[in-house]
Amino acid sequence: MSSKDKQFVHPYILSGGSGTRLWPLSRKSYPKQFLKLVGEDSLLQQTAQRLHGPHFSAPCVLANNDHRFIIAEQMQSIGAKPKDIILEPVGRNTAPAALIAALRSAQTDDNALILLLPSDHVIKDVEKFQQTILTGVNEAANGHLVTFGIKPTAPETGYGYIETSGEAGQPLDVKRFVEKPERATAEQYLAAGTFFWNAGIFMYRAGAMIEAFACHAPQILAHCQQSLEKAQDDLDFLRLEEQSYAACESISLDYAIMEKASGIKCIPLETDWSDLGAWSAIWDVMDKDQNGNVIKGDVVVHNTKNSLIQSAHGTCLSLVGLDNVLAIATKDAILLANKDHAQDVKVIVDELQANGRVEATEHRRVYRPWGWYEQLSAGERFQVKALMVNPGARLSLQSHYHRAEHWVVVSGTAEVQVGDKVSLLSENESTYIPIGTVHRLGNPGKLPAMLIEVQSGSYLGEDDIERYEDDFGRHD
Repeated sequence: MSSKDKQFVHPYILSGGSGTRLWPLSRKSYPKQFLKLVGEDSLLQQTAQRLHGPHFSAPCVLANNDHRFIIAEQMQSIGAKPKDIILEPVGRNTAPAALIAALRSAQTDDNALILLLPSDHVIKDVEKFQQTILTGVNEAANGHLVTFGIKPTAPETGYGYIETSGEAGQPLDVKRFVEKPERATAEQYLAAGTFFWNAGIFMYRAGAMIEAFACHAPQILAHCQQSLEKAQDDLDFLRLEEQSYAACESISLDYAIMEKASGIKCIPLETDWSDLGAWSAIWDVMDKDQNGNVIKGDVVVHNTKNSLIQSAHGTCLSLVGLDNVLAIATKDAILLANKDHAQDVKVIVDELQANGRVEATEHRRVYRPWGWYEQLSAGERFQVKALMVNPGARLSLQSHYHRAEHWVVVSGTAEVQVGDKVSLLSENESTYIPIGTVHRLGNPGKLPAMLIEVQSGSYLGEDDIERYEDDFGRHD
């Protein structure tokens, strides 16, 4: 693309999903796109950094409402300021999300070129990625829906495929989209040389996508239009109206549009790529030691090879005499699996959820817009937590119906309101909040404030809270 026909590409990053196949590190409350699985930054941060350049506008993020403050904090920490963080009140797969991106952009420019892409992929060659994306600009500007296919390197059965025709070096015509095939079929696709893995990366003109929905999925179009029209600004977020959005069919963009529309183009993305769909995929992309092991964290191994061993949060993990295994430890859960069965981790998560186990969806450390808390111990009528309050942040003004609390400052400075009294507490100082008393905790300092909280009472659930004021607009 020459400088004279330069046109901005408007990225929309999809940050939904729960990454259950990467349990126990990835959980619904803190899924894989927020984790530093490969490199020093999270997958979301790497995705945003991959989109930095003269041809790209500031990215927009389409996100789960529960993750809004995590996304804002991660973007801020790398100096990225999203143009929008659009909150989906419920998950409805990629079709409604792709349409919301088109409708939002069309509010200012019906010809805006949108790049829709996941937040949890690994693409190491950023320059090659950007060059490939920009080769799709002319096709998208001319009204084609463009998909970017990955040149397959193995007969993978975990990916969808795109069959194409046309000359190498040119945008290819899409003949059909194929769902995840059997092994024998995948081998045929690999040998044919005309099939690509479907990476879920799309480029399109806003008006062209809206027209495609009007033709193939008019009900989704009507619901999304209404949801966006009734959307409300909430701090730095745009909150879609829930009732209309929830009425949308939960369906992928592939099913709703791409398999039905004509004139679709495919551009091969010929670079190292992984969607990190399982722990085995992380082993594939990481550097190994002389025994073929990928080791991270507090780990001791003996006579072990070809394995991924990772310990998070200081748990000492030891392996002896094992081969081809996955061993992942957190403070509250341990996964041991044959690497060849990595996709079956989701079955374990499903069973934990069916049994009501909190480990399926929540970590012990829970992130909040003001910092985080982590359960240290719990028993009959008591619970002990560690709290970290970010500099300049404070919790809501609140009270509890069933529990009292003791706070002890471990480091930093805390501003504490108990009833009408406000005081500053320094290291080793403490306070007591009786049941039903209005209170608030803040950090007026320039360093994180660390506290120990001891709760006691007849009920210690997180829903025992009455909020009166909140800097982050939370009501529940």
